[in-house]
Amino acid sequence: MDQSAILARLTEIVRTLFDEYDGPVDASLNAKAVKQWDSLANVQFMVLVEQAFKVRFTVSEITGLKNVGELMQVIQKKLGH
Repeated sequence: MDQSAILARLTEIVRTLFDEYDGPVDASLNAKAVKQWDSLANVQFMVLVEQAFKVRFTVSEITGLKNVGELMQVIQKKLGH
């Protein structure tokens, strides 16, 4: 799965979970940019990402992420690309 396909799927998740957010979803997006994105929403987001890509993240992977771009890199690595 290439970066554009990963971003497209992440965009769907962001739009579903954060329905009030209508800004751009790109590699630079982070929780600070989305009003609804608090710690509980972050857990929900990561669960949805794990389900969508059929991967699992460690706590250190999750806490080390700074933005969607870094998440995309971790997903791509886990998918073996």
